Formats: sequence, structure tokens, C-alpha cells
Amino acid sequence: MLAIENASILLGPDLDYVERGYIEIEDGVINGAGSGNSGARKKIDGSGFLVMPAFVNAHTHIADSIGKDIAAGSRLDERVHPVFGAKKKILEASRPEHLKALVRNSAVSMLKSGIAAFADFREGGPDGIRLLREAISGLPIRCVALGRVDHYGGPSGSGLSEQELAQAKEVLAISDGLGISGANENSDAALGQYRQAAGDRLVAIHAAESKETTEFSLKNTGRREVERVMGHLHPDIIVHMTQATDDEIALASKTGIVVCPRANGVLGAGLPRVAEMLRRGCRVAIGTDNVMLNSPDMFRELDYLWKASHAQGDFIEPRQLVRMATVNGAQMLRLNSGSVEPGKNADLIFLDKHHADLYPVHDPYAAIVHRAGRDSIAAVMAGGRFVGAIH
Repeated sequence: MLAIENASILLGPDLDYVERGYIEIEDGVINGAGSGNSGARKKIDGSGFLVMPAFVNAHTHIADSIGKDIAAGSRLDERVHPVFGAKKKILEASRPEHLKALVRNSAVSMLKSGIAAFADFREGGPDGIRLLREAISGLPIRCVALGRVDHYGGPSGSGLSEQELAQAKEVLAISDGLGISGANENSDAALGQYRQAAGDRLVAIHAAESKETTEFSLKNTGRREVERVMGHLHPDIIVHMTQATDDEIALASKTGIVVCPRANGVLGAGLPRVAEMLRRGCRVAIGTDNVMLNSPDMFRELDYLWKASHAQGDFIEPRQLVRMATVNGAQMLRLNSGSVEPGKNADLIFLDKHHADLYPVHDPYAAIVHRAGRDSIAAVMAGGRFVGAIH
């Protein structure tokens, strides 16, 4: 058993700040944690470190790493629409070995910036899931792979064909669940078929991402996207909710919401009303979204969301934001991670409290949200292993 002593720690599911405490680790799992000292024989002096749970990046499209900043300045559909967007053309023209190399690069980048787990919406059916798994093989990062059938029939189209249903079942056999593009690409029947095929597996979908998507839904169905997905898909996770109304936020309060503020900003889609979501009791997590649009950096995501929300008159406690980037994402994705407590995987970030950007640390939560970054990380641990020279 290894023990880290004399460290400042964000402890437990509420991220309670302990000025001087210990963490005991055995076989990659936290065996004990608290204030004071450990009785373990093998110890590491954690003086000068602020230890926090490693980040959980709750939404990515990691294979889009191959198209970084292509069509920059264009809006949502022109860049990422699954049928005619720039990303579809890039992915179709790319060799699998190139995609694998760039997926791996982005996974390594995430680890080095303190992300120990991520969820990915992976296109391409079963082959897309296999490519993702092969690309990150051997890396100490956990991936919740959410696969997809390439069905884009529209809201008035038919349901899934027998062949598409068979492919959905094949995807589910090798993935962690389904990551569906959106309600506007699927009929009510198709949404219901996805839920039935998935059973108790994770189901996530994009919704209310932009004014264009909400207007399309109202024009073509007479209903909003969130109303449709909650009525027919019953998702475990809704991604974006940037243009969600108060009624839609209330409707989604019983499911998980993943916001992707910087991606929404890049696409001119707006800013999710996270403060309102929290007021209504929603469980909210954070994702960095498409690597074509953004670097997968949770520190930058926290900083952007905190300041942009303040600029719009909504105050969010820094502690709540850190929880969204750790505890909430892990719970939503059913991961045994996201907090420093016994029984959880030892996924940790060691911040250097004496780093020039942080010292002196008066408020650890605020320091993490708008001062910390990759440069202030002294070490990252994933599954009880320090992340060293990975490639």
C-alpha cells in the first residue's frame, strides 16, 4: 500500500477541503483518505500539493482530431452536421491508421492535462468503436465509448430497418451504450427503437444545441427536441441544452445534462444556462466536445464557463463547477471515479500550490477554476499509476 501524506486534498463527493491529509492507495484503488496522517509504511510526502480528483470529460468526438480548425468561422451545420458537414467529408476521406494516430494523440493530451476518463460519441458503427478501442489501447485512460448507427432519416422518416437494428445490437455488444446524433435526424419510432435495443445501457443524445436545431424541430414536428427525446428515447444523458427553455430544463431535470460551453461559443450557438439548471435540481457535467473545434482541456472549459456566466449575470460557485468536472461526470457515466474516497479508483491530479499562477492559494476551488492549467500540474495519477512519459 502506498500513502500520500501532508497534502491538501479535495475530499469525498462534496469536495471538502482538507488542509493537511492523506490518501492510501492499494491495487489502483483508494483504500483510505482523510485528515491527519496515515499508518502505512510506504509514504510519499505530499507537502506543497493540492490533490483533487482527476477530471472526467463527459463528452467528446475524439476522432475529429484529424480536422482541427477546418471551416473555422462556420456555424454548426456547416462544420459538424452528420450528413453534409465538413467533419463527415474529412472522416470519410481519412485513412483508419491516420485516425487512430490522432485519436491516441488527443487521449495522451487529455491524460497530461488531468483527464483520466472521457466519454466519446463514435460514428461508424461497430468499426468506429473498434478503431477507438485500438487507438487508445495500453493507455491508462478510461473511455466510455458510445456508438452509433449511421441512420439519419429525419423526424418524419421511418423507423430503423432490420439491418440498422441488427447493427445497433452489434454496436451495443462492443460499446458502453449509444451516442445518438439528435432528434432532428430521427423519427419518434426510431428513438423508441434505440431505447428498446439499448435496454439498461447508457443512451446519450444531442439536443437544443442551437437556434437552428430548435427552429427545425418546431417547424417540422411542432415540438421541441427535448420534448421528443424525453417522450420517446428516455435518454440517460442529454448533451448541450444551449437553447433549452425553462420548460425543457425542467423536463430534463431527471436525466443527466452535459454542457460543452467552449464548443457552443466557437459555433456561435450561445451559452448554456447552467445556473438555471442547477437551481432546478439538474445534475450537470462538462465536456470539451469535438476536438475539431476545441482542445480537450477541462481547465479552459471551467474558466470559460465561470466567466461567461458571470458576464451574463449568472453566478456559479467555483466548487459547483469543479464538481461538474469530476464527481458529476463520473456518476453520469457510471464510473468508479471522480472523487477522493475509499473504494474509488485512484485517479488524481497533483497541483503545485507554489506555482507562480496559483500561489498563494486562498480559495482552492476558485484557483482550480480560473488560475490552474496544465503548467501547474505536478503529476497525474490514473488507476493508481503516475502518468509519466506516455505516447
